[in-house]
Amino acid sequence: MLKQVEGSHAVAEAVALCRPEVISAYPITPQTHIVEDLGTMVKAGAIKNCEFLLVESEFGALSACIGSSAAGARSYTATSSQGMLFMMEAVYNASGMGLPIVMTVGNRAIGAPINIWNDWGDSMSARDAGWIQLFVESNQQAVDVHIQAFRLAEQLSLPVMVCMDGFILTHSFSQVDIPDQKQVDAFLPTFEPRQLLDPAAPLSMGAMVGPEAFTEVRYLAHHKQMEALQLIPEQAAEFEKIFARDSGGVVKTFDCEGAETVVVTMGSVIGTMKQVLSEMRDDGISIGALTVRSFRPFPKEALRAILKDAKRVIVFEKCLAVGMGGILAMNLRMALNDFPIRVHSAIGGLGGRPITRANLRRMFEKGIRDEMEEPHFHDIHMNVVERELEREHAQRRSGSIAENILQDVGVVAAAKTI
Repeated sequence: MLKQVEGSHAVAEAVALCRPEVISAYPITPQTHIVEDLGTMVKAGAIKNCEFLLVESEFGALSACIGSSAAGARSYTATSSQGMLFMMEAVYNASGMGLPIVMTVGNRAIGAPINIWNDWGDSMSARDAGWIQLFVESNQQAVDVHIQAFRLAEQLSLPVMVCMDGFILTHSFSQVDIPDQKQVDAFLPTFEPRQLLDPAAPLSMGAMVGPEAFTEVRYLAHHKQMEALQLIPEQAAEFEKIFARDSGGVVKTFDCEGAETVVVTMGSVIGTMKQVLSEMRDDGISIGALTVRSFRPFPKEALRAILKDAKRVIVFEKCLAVGMGGILAMNLRMALNDFPIRVHSAIGGLGGRPITRANLRRMFEKGIRDEMEEPHFHDIHMNVVERELEREHAQRRSGSIAENILQDVGVVAAAKTI
């Protein structure tokens, strides 16, 4: 059914169609609307045989899902930003125990300073925690990938994060095709857990493991991720047969074939980029793009096959490994380390900074000329940075960086209006 609907509500409807048995929730912007809507549905009886748990913290939300999943219930939760950090011990526990929990991450920057807007810092903080991480480009894809996530999680007995850009997707209204229950049931079978807590057959889960076995346990976690690289495209193809939409897979290409320059990114920013790249191709520039839909596991071989003939790659990402550079770019360089391809790293949109078509085109043209600094900080106000550095050099008690920057941004903005 076609609806003009907020992204969060569309996701809540998709999760409801997956027949969850336990939803554990703690509100944190920008994922709050998702669990609010699910709570309303449970209370109204629209989701049958489901218990909605309003817990005391994000740590409690995932811990409750660990217990319910271990007991054999299809379990779901959601989080964002600091909430991800608060539940981090449980994030590692869920994957280490092999529990097929699905969690939406409404991607939001991590403080301090406090920032409620979008970048990928929260998901990236858990990139090595053993969860599958699937990034979506639109609200339609968010609906479709959540349905695929439950099946993938339960087939592998591994937790899955569905990562969607906070506010840009979670709070935006767009036309979304919400599937019917019959379609979802045809794709998503009844949950049959691989491991189950049963008083009649007691067992330990998450037991102490010493040096004699820990390497093997971690290797098997890696093996499951590699298995997911095969399952994700297979399930996406089956999903497309039932729902007539291409909404899954590990990567998605846009005019990459034969392109000298390829832009690589994740999430919703591709929507803006496609317009810019189309204009550049109309001007005779050989350029295409691809989005990484599965960040964990990382689709190394798929990327190598697509990018092998490119002269250069420009990686644009909304995250930063402080002291190193772009996280997605580092992963891509590892994948392409034996290819003679120049990989440029561009970091932008941090904390929700707008990404404009004009600035993107200037950055792409600079990359095509191989003139980008490493890493390139897209649309950064260096005059503000330099003002703060001068202050720190001039006086020991220079004050809070965040407060100083805010004041300087105001001074700069006022100067521009005079």
